[in-house]
Amino acid sequence: MNHHDPAGLRKILVAADAGISIGSMSDVSKAVGATWGTAGLILTEADLSSEFFDLKSGLAGELFQKFANYALCLAIIVPRPERYGERFNELAREHASHNKIRIVRCKEDAVAWLHRG
Repeated sequence: MNHHDPAGLRKILVAADAGISIGSMSDVSKAVGATWGTAGLILTEADLSSEFFDLKSGLAGELFQKFANYALCLAIIVPRPERYGERFNELAREHASHNKIRIVRCKEDAVAWLHRG
């Protein structure tokens, strides 16, 4: 389901609806390509491999770097970031107010942030 704002804002891309998941570095490039021209991408825990949450793998860093480099917005829904350990929880806190990449706790927060205009 793509979310449209009545004011005509660009659509939000929902990873599950677009067949996007992040399990490898090549998936990062696919996600970036799919997000061009949209208000941003919403990923949920179900769209992310266990490697993503292991920060030593570099997958989260690669995803964040690519989205930041291309000035694309990314909202990642993780209701309980503390489940993934202190390092990921710290990353979530750092990205609670980032201008391009947010880790949020629910879909409503993701949609509201991406449509902030």
